[in-house]
Amino acid sequence: MTTGENGGAAVPARLRELPSRLLGQASTHAQRLVTDALSRADARKWHYAAMVALEESGPASQAALSDRTGIHRSDLVAVLNELSERELVERAPDPEDRRRNVITLTPLGRRRLRRLEQILDTAQDELLAPLSAAERRQLTRLLGRIVEHHAYGGPAMGPDGQ
Repeated sequence: MTTGENGGAAVPARLRELPSRLLGQASTHAQRLVTDALSRADARKWHYAAMVALEESGPASQAALSDRTGIHRSDLVAVLNELSERELVERAPDPEDRRRNVITLTPLGRRRLRRLEQILDTAQDELLAPLSAAERRQLTRLLGRIVEHHAYGGPAMGPDGQ
């Protein structure tokens, strides 16, 4: 047994070695680091996700962008409103179907995305500080395999993890 994180009772060895518990704790730390870092830059993780998806795959309808990012369509509207107000994305009627909009990343959005990537790189470095570069790559590969294995594993689970 070891002393607890808050100076409390020792954490039993079986808990310290339980992968699901360790992943949960690591996830909590990761989310806190990323959320705090982005909030200091007046951004959120969904801002980054939407802009990355637009940069990597090009302009998209809101439905396609929702599928690419896993952001629920109703939540994506609010994200796009925020990005549009900041002139980071542009909405325009789809020439093939005027009932829907096509979302495009603006030049200002590309510059903002570069800044958010720098912020996230720093957060990743802080999270993974105890690991070597090789260990970081290995951890990323292993986590990717776990996520991919379970991504469509459940009977009601879709690409957005819901």
